[in-house]
Amino acid sequence: MHEASKRLAVPLLASIAGSVASAQAAEVVVERIATEHLTLRLERVAEGLEHPWSVIMLPDGRFLVSERPGRLALVEEDGSISHLEGLPEVSARTQGGLLDVALHPLYGDGEHDWIYFTWSKPVEGGTATALSRARLGDTGLNDVELLFEQSRPADPGRHYGSRLAWLPDGTLLMSIGERGSPSRAQDRGDHAGSVLRLTETGGVPDDNPFVDDDETLDEIFTFGNRNPQGLVVTEAGEAWATEHGPLGGDELNRLIGGENYGWPEVSLGKSYGAGQPIGEDSLPGMRDPVHVFEDRFAPSGLTEVTSSMFEAWQGNLLAGGLYREQLYRLALEGDQVTDAELVLDGQIGRIRDVYQGHDGAIYLINDDPQGSLYRLRPVD
Repeated sequence: MHEASKRLAVPLLASIAGSVASAQAAEVVVERIATEHLTLRLERVAEGLEHPWSVIMLPDGRFLVSERPGRLALVEEDGSISHLEGLPEVSARTQGGLLDVALHPLYGDGEHDWIYFTWSKPVEGGTATALSRARLGDTGLNDVELLFEQSRPADPGRHYGSRLAWLPDGTLLMSIGERGSPSRAQDRGDHAGSVLRLTETGGVPDDNPFVDDDETLDEIFTFGNRNPQGLVVTEAGEAWATEHGPLGGDELNRLIGGENYGWPEVSLGKSYGAGQPIGEDSLPGMRDPVHVFEDRFAPSGLTEVTSSMFEAWQGNLLAGGLYREQLYRLALEGDQVTDAELVLDGQIGRIRDVYQGHDGAIYLINDDPQGSLYRLRPVD
């Protein structure tokens, strides 16, 4: 476990018993789901969320769920929902809105009680993927700070990214889609189509891979990314991302600083309409995906299983999908996927986020005008 995660976990332990006890009150959606290693139960924790996008669990067992139209929902353990005041003005056009939400890895110590969130910021010339942080007050967010916004805003309301994940050294990864313009992903003077590495205050780490390259923006960690909407840093400190292809060609990538992931020069997807191949299957100097999902998976949400509750799945990734409405378990050995198991197939609709709570359960949200927060855990 990351040292930062260990320090976060200690104050959380006291809340686990209450969280597990409250699980008995949740609505059972599917009593038994058979998988290769485990039999699971699917429960609904809360409902009535408008296009939820991301979920995190607070130390006291409550949840924060971002809703794309620009609201941050506070979900109590009994499933009741309130909405927090204090958010900035969000552009909720098409794919834009309030996006990912994450806690500082030392959240709970008082000094680092920051909530980070990404959002589509309305600016002159269109919208920009932005990063802010705030503190949680009694009824809303306090001390809201804008930490970063992408260069070169765009008018199309699509391909914002935008997931967050903390590296073991306390730096923050943030994904940004190419905003619907494929060529931007190969332009290293443009934040679009990349994964950034930032300090906790939105600055540039001194050891970023391109800080001495005048042709590349200092924040860029990887480029050639189309639209990464799944992002996780594993206990081993490895960064992994799931990324939307065009028509098929959805990818799982191991993120290595300084690497080019190829879009649109390399892709296993096809063009919309004509259905023609886009780019090459592989090219020198561009990193190939570790895994390509079958058909149109449309990945969104990615987590590593570390919970003892899912002992047989330790170290596996869980990847959610929008178009196929599926959840896959991916077993890894090094940089290879050795097993891909279908866990959910349409039971909750379009899966937007997948998250392991500090109580050990797996939480999911679905992209729907009346979306819900779900819990997945083994049957005793």
